[in-house]
Amino acid sequence: MRFRGKIVEYNYIQQFAKLILTLSKLSRTCVMRLTESKVYFVLSDRVSTGGTAIWCEIPQVNLFEEYAMDGYSPEDNEILLEITTELMSSAVRSLLVGAGQSAKNCKLKLTKKQTPCLTIDIELPSSVTDQSRHIVHDVPVSVIPRRLWSDFAEHDPPQFHATCYLPPIKTLQGGSIAFGMINPSSQGVLDKMKNISSYLVLELNRRGDMELKMETDSAVIVTHFRHLDVPTWNDSPGGLCSPDRDPNEYATVKVDIRKVLHFLSSQQLNPMKVVCNIVEDKLVHFFLIHQDMTLQYFLPAVVS
Repeated sequence: MRFRGKIVEYNYIQQFAKLILTLSKLSRTCVMRLTESKVYFVLSDRVSTGGTAIWCEIPQVNLFEEYAMDGYSPEDNEILLEITTELMSSAVRSLLVGAGQSAKNCKLKLTKKQTPCLTIDIELPSSVTDQSRHIVHDVPVSVIPRRLWSDFAEHDPPQFHATCYLPPIKTLQGGSIAFGMINPSSQGVLDKMKNISSYLVLELNRRGDMELKMETDSAVIVTHFRHLDVPTWNDSPGGLCSPDRDPNEYATVKVDIRKVLHFLSSQQLNPMKVVCNIVEDKLVHFFLIHQDMTLQYFLPAVVS
């Protein structure tokens, strides 16, 4: 198996580095899946037993100036690599230097050292001479055997009961609690809410009304968002189930607030929009839409 790629465009270099940093905050390891047309990053914990799942998809032409790969076989022309995200993030941090020191390019290559490695070669301009300098990292990887590929196969989005575009992430992270009311314009709403309860109840209807609720023995605290935009899923996989459902009826799911905070605080990608889908009493599905990629995050419900 062989793989090499070269990222040249400044925005794509920054996007790649920010993606790796985001993944490193969400999981200790993930799988990088390489195909002829796309690159995927996959975390596939078992949602049914309380684990989260991540699915990131990037058309390779949206990232690489040069891209070549030979997979397992002509029939199964893919490569799946398990990577340690902390090592990967350490390797790409130098891509995020100031504009005056921005990388000229970033090369990735599957190599064989004492163990299989993803070699990352970053070319930076020199501040002293006209010669470029190179920073090279050999990140150890594990090649996923063919018999395990099904664990990392693409799945259609779930059939859900309600959907909306989220308010800006900073709005959800921000806010204050005073006299039992929540002001979403200041800082720390969810961070303060986690000190009240370990669980967050999300309620969403088909008119774009969303409520974030925390319940204790002595109080119920709710943040209301009204008239959020609602995406259209006409010809997309997944989509709304029960089309005759009352649009004013709320779908409800109870989740671990720390996992929601972890997801929101990890974001480095500045997505154009974030879709929130709720499968009632089962999971929350966040769908981050970026100009050049999509990232999905599946957060299972907490069983009361």
